[in-house]
Amino acid sequence: MRALRLSCVTFLLLIAGVVQSGTAASSGAVPSTSKAEEVGFSSERLPRIHDAVARHIEAKDVSGAVTLVARRGRIVHFEAQGLMDIDAKKPMVKDSIFRLASMSKPITAVAVMMLVEEGKIRLTDRVSAFIPEFKTMKVAVARGTNAPVQMPAFGRGGPPAPAPDFDLVPAAREITVRDLLTHTSGLMSGGVSGAEQAKLAPRSANDTLPNYIPKLAQTPLDFQPGTLWRYSGLYGFDVLARIVEIVSGQPYDQFLKQHLFEPLGMKDTGFAPTPERMARVATIYQRTPNGLQPAPNANQLISGTYFSASGGLMSTAEDYLQFAQMLVNGGQLNGKRYLGPKTVELMTSNHTGEMVNGQFGRPAHGMGFGLGVQVVLDPVAADLRVSPGTYGWAGAYGTNQNMDPKEKMVSIIMMQGASGPLQRDFENAVSQAMVE
Repeated sequence: MRALRLSCVTFLLLIAGVVQSGTAASSGAVPSTSKAEEVGFSSERLPRIHDAVARHIEAKDVSGAVTLVARRGRIVHFEAQGLMDIDAKKPMVKDSIFRLASMSKPITAVAVMMLVEEGKIRLTDRVSAFIPEFKTMKVAVARGTNAPVQMPAFGRGGPPAPAPDFDLVPAAREITVRDLLTHTSGLMSGGVSGAEQAKLAPRSANDTLPNYIPKLAQTPLDFQPGTLWRYSGLYGFDVLARIVEIVSGQPYDQFLKQHLFEPLGMKDTGFAPTPERMARVATIYQRTPNGLQPAPNANQLISGTYFSASGGLMSTAEDYLQFAQMLVNGGQLNGKRYLGPKTVELMTSNHTGEMVNGQFGRPAHGMGFGLGVQVVLDPVAADLRVSPGTYGWAGAYGTNQNMDPKEKMVSIIMMQGASGPLQRDFENAVSQAMVE
């Protein structure tokens, strides 16, 4: 009943146009519903979302979280629990700001697809058409073979073992925009290229996308383009951001602000928050034998000069809902169209066959990968409590969202301390509360 009363208050504030912490922040935002049953949820079962999060907070898996569920264009659950700062005993609030990490990538994919729709980029375009330095890249292969280098596992308590000896061979073809969007380029994909980048193209605090991205062409690819799925966590999508800058003539942060964030009402989303917004940024914690401790280098991806499209954005749960709801709606929100339905369909279709299964923590079966998002093809095979066709991508610090076109639903959990079990428990709690 308490959650239901809060939803009613939120709805009334929306009607009045009042802007307050913890409520829908703008008249164009996705509205709340006053009764869960109006959108096919059970008022009796929805509190189990709260209970699932509370169990993980009590177990000290996480300090706190914000959870949000919207279906058929209306918010049915929105709650903040726990603490955003343990030492200060500062409660988590609905408009807490979170480092998105790799949950930045779907936003980058949409930016690229907007320019694809304008005819300024093709998915088949070679990266060198925009950044000439990428024209003659090499591929690292195990010494005396044509096979990708098998990297040693990271050890505990020390640096990783050095990479095995390798040779460089010419790339069979150039990498393309599609390769970058689908993580099939081999650029900075967990192999030799990472170690070589540290030597050949180290990045400084003063670097920008224009001056740094061409340097990445000095690093070898980890495999022949298009032959494997391997996650390019930090730099593949930064190359895409540079392409957006070149094609649009705008700095990447300004392109996002003008074409996505301001029109969608994402007022707290960006790369470098103001001092006022920093006061709402949740602390990142890591689990240790002594309990939750602040993580080192928490702001390493946050910059006002180097716009890391791979992982540098910060946002709130409600802001990200506007973006996600736009995609679930087939590319439009509040009467404004951002992408065509066919483009969203293309973006959220499987482009990689079976290659993503079992990679980077993905289930061994039932998964595909689209343009910047994973796609659940078979939830039973993947052991996930979501619908077939659900898509999205998570962030390393615990942020996660699922966009479910079949159920017209968006579910978001924001925390700053990775907890895969909590994400799965959240998905289960959302699923069991849906009764039609």
